Amino acid sequence: MLRTLIISSVCVALLAGGASAQAERYGVGMMVGEPTGLSGKLWMNGNTAFDAGVAWSFSGENAMNLQLDYVFHNFSIFNLQSGTLALYFGFGARVKFDNDNTLGLRIPVGLDYIFESVPVDAFFEVVPLMDIAPDTEFNPQAALGVRYFFGKSALTQ
Repeated sequence: MLRTLIISSVCVALLAGGASAQAERYGVGMMVGEPTGLSGKLWMNGNTAFDAGVAWSFSGENAMNLQLDYVFHNFSIFNLQSGTLALYFGFGARVKFDNDNTLGLRIPVGLDYIFESVPVDAFFEVVPLMDIAPDTEFNPQAALGVRYFFGKSALTQ
């Protein structure tokens, strides 16, 4: 329990530190689903970003998850009158801290709605997840979330 608390504190500190370093392109928020917890996004340019999560898994054993994905956004699919909707996909990894400390590969696919007048986005993602160590096992995940972007809007360059 103490190890989980220490790791969670370090991750929150890293997320907060990144927010000050890239204020106009960094968002922090919450996600609900499997897992449930904190979500962060750092835009690298207009189409790619790093998504991170520090969250708690309620399926099977209760366990803390750390996840990091590199995602690509396609903004040309949807044409909206207000805001922007992107389809995104990518690849990443997850570490689940439980009795076995599991490592898995993630392939997130989702929708990201970026509000026009406020620095906020809302997302929904489905993630095929393949645990690779210590055992191989398939575990799908899904989450719905919202993030606040510090400074300018999420896509301001």
